[in-house]
Amino acid sequence: MSAMIRFEKVSVTFDGAVAPVFANVNLEVPEGELCLVVGPSGSGKSTLLRCVNGLVPRFSGGRLDGVVSVAGRRTVDEPSRQLADVVGYVGQDPGAGFVTDTVEDELAYVMENLGVAPQVMRRRVEDVLDLLSLHEVRRRALSTLSGGQQQRVAIGAVLSASPRVLVLDEPTSALDPAAAEDVLSALARLVHDVGVTVLMAEHRLERVVQFADSVVVVPGAGGPVRSGRPAEVLRDAPVAPPVVELGRLEGWDPLPLSVRAARREAVTLRERLAPFVAGIESVPLGDGEVVAEADRLVAGYGPLAVLDGVDLTLRRGEVVAVMGRNGAGKSTLLSHLAGLRAPLRGRVSVQGEDPHRLPPPEARCRVGFVPQDPSLLLYHHTVTDECAAADAETAREPGTTLRLLARLVGGVDPLLHPRDLSEGQRLALALAVVLVAEPGLVLLDEPTRGLDYGAKEALGGVLRRLAGEGRAVVLATHDVEVVASVADRAVVLADGEIVADGPARDVVTHSPVFAPQVAKILAPQPWLTVDEVTAALVAEEVTP
Repeated sequence: MSAMIRFEKVSVTFDGAVAPVFANVNLEVPEGELCLVVGPSGSGKSTLLRCVNGLVPRFSGGRLDGVVSVAGRRTVDEPSRQLADVVGYVGQDPGAGFVTDTVEDELAYVMENLGVAPQVMRRRVEDVLDLLSLHEVRRRALSTLSGGQQQRVAIGAVLSASPRVLVLDEPTSALDPAAAEDVLSALARLVHDVGVTVLMAEHRLERVVQFADSVVVVPGAGGPVRSGRPAEVLRDAPVAPPVVELGRLEGWDPLPLSVRAARREAVTLRERLAPFVAGIESVPLGDGEVVAEADRLVAGYGPLAVLDGVDLTLRRGEVVAVMGRNGAGKSTLLSHLAGLRAPLRGRVSVQGEDPHRLPPPEARCRVGFVPQDPSLLLYHHTVTDECAAADAETAREPGTTLRLLARLVGGVDPLLHPRDLSEGQRLALALAVVLVAEPGLVLLDEPTRGLDYGAKEALGGVLRRLAGEGRAVVLATHDVEVVASVADRAVVLADGEIVADGPARDVVTHSPVFAPQVAKILAPQPWLTVDEVTAALVAEEVTP
């Protein structure tokens, strides 16, 4: 099978860097394969992807040595726009590439520029609407869509041009589990049935690894880039999904890549774990002091109703995960708790005050809010300046914010501009800037977007510590693995209402959509994480 994407001794070095991002990369991706690019946050995955359509180094700066070719065309010989008929690219911030106002117009825009005939254009738009389940929002303004809906539109916009290669940077990061599965299934159909080649970087490996034909590991820190079949590469890769971690723990060979394959291997494991199930059953929710309340909250955007009579009480010492489909109202709920919007009807209070009416300095000490786009909180020229400003604004000891950032994600160059950081690094910086004020209520909208498993674990430690200090922590998230490892309580929104509210273990294990991988593999036992399983097996060894 011929190589659709080829890297020959490729190295990328940015201006002022003492070492290349990666060096001497030799890589071939055959036509009609889905290749998954994995590695820690900031390791260079996005840089590798942007080499494929010439964005590196043509728009990023720096120097590219070696040869990158797509469909036999060298990227150094052609501007990126001339590769648009071959390569479709969707970056980490899909909304940044929108050029029209509505969904249908955005899907048609690339085809208009390529001179596609109107009747062909209409057919392709309909195909994409069906493929990505966008028909219900076809006439909606892009500005009214949720982050996940915008991500699907961005993918659809490049698909409509029928490229031979799709390059996707974290395509499921803003999608709920069901929507992510729909998108990945659609991509798999394009690979298997049409022969499209997909190169995809993704941190939520539990979603995508079962679809991959090959895996490329970008370790960062100048380490060698390597590639191979998923089960071989992931056996000792620095990042791996829970299903693989469980396989490593038990020594399963070959490593399972899907829940179905792991369940077949896990029969004996479930028998060994059965005596320890009682020790992990859900504990009742706490009864700490109330920090914030929503009372019959009604919210929306113009004629579009999003929340309809929501009642929610948040208490000190708990980590609450707000879950639900894209567009269910998770971000809207958080923005009202943060005081960014006034309710249409009903009431919101934080420590007895309406957050919408508080002066900004007082509001910051009561409520800390990190939005889906963390760049909205960052406005200085370097990471050091950003952290120093946060220290000064909150009267903290110099260096406090920088140390907190290092605990969230290590290896961040303090002299870089915040917008030159990777998505995960930038989010971690915004989170550090918010947390340094030590607010009583901490709100995080999709806080794990762009974070690898190690960074998520560090974030979980921070959130648990904040709850242990008596704060109420709320995260709106689609990341079911983070909910499993961090949350005490889970709240599920649907059609503007709360449809589930209880201990996180109870809520997620009873949902086929929001259950983490370990829960699916070991059902009906209520295990959530590999760490829980490991602790039980250790206890088994010491039990007389």
